[in-house]
Amino acid sequence: MYKVKSKPWPRITHFYRSFAEIPGNSWLRPMLEFVEQIGAVDFAHILYGSTSHIRLRISYQLHSARGSAMLCGMLLAASAPTDFFCSSARPQQTDPATPVVVQPGAPGKPSRTLPPSTRATLPPRSQADVEFMQGMIMHHSQAVEMTGLIPSHTENKDLRSLGARISSSQSDEIKFMRRWLATRGERVSMATPGMPDMNMSRAPMALMPGMLMPEQMQALRKAKGAGFDRLFLAGMIQHHNGALTMVKDLFDTAGAGQDAELFNFATDVDSGQRAEIRIMLTMLEKTLEEKR
Repeated sequence: MYKVKSKPWPRITHFYRSFAEIPGNSWLRPMLEFVEQIGAVDFAHILYGSTSHIRLRISYQLHSARGSAMLCGMLLAASAPTDFFCSSARPQQTDPATPVVVQPGAPGKPSRTLPPSTRATLPPRSQADVEFMQGMIMHHSQAVEMTGLIPSHTENKDLRSLGARISSSQSDEIKFMRRWLATRGERVSMATPGMPDMNMSRAPMALMPGMLMPEQMQALRKAKGAGFDRLFLAGMIQHHNGALTMVKDLFDTAGAGQDAELFNFATDVDSGQRAEIRIMLTMLEKTLEEKR
């Protein structure tokens, strides 16, 4: 065990005494008196032992600014009571076994802490929400039926690409709408209970805005090539505009469209179909020019 004779260490003594005079730090004074009696190096040796990874090799290091700061930190860490370091954080600690439920406030208003027993519930919905989803399933189904004619009725690569995109996106949206309705215990179809789903172009019920009439669907099935391209584009533009009308009607209805999932879906339908309408208008204009 090595031991180095301590020399006077006025810098650290002055700093440590000044710190001990601060109100609330009186508990440091006995430690200071003890350190002054036995010397700084001896104190460090007693505190950490000869096998410690901390080595104060020569006493003059204690006279440097770095040595003073290091010793001060060692003394504080060794002598400070637990409350000194954690008292400020303690009020924020909670029982880990008790969940904290926070309800975000409206813009400009504070959040609220709810009881731990609070359970999530589905947001309120109106009948207009349910009818919108049911009607949009019917609406999308006809669009998918229309795109299903493309592979056998035209060789137009741009139209085939557009049709595949419409079919994929609207098929996925139909699945989402079915789940949304089923989760809330609502019927998926607007059809009369007990009646199987029917081909959307021949359904006896009222059609949703923009949907093609049975005679329009029949004409589309009979067309081929460029004639099919024009009928398809004109019909799908009409169809998409009808979806925009449905979204507008939903949000114009008091109390409707407040469900977050439905709101996000309806706004996506609006933005997505507006973009596709612009694409189809350009394609239709091109086919009309070719006809001339």
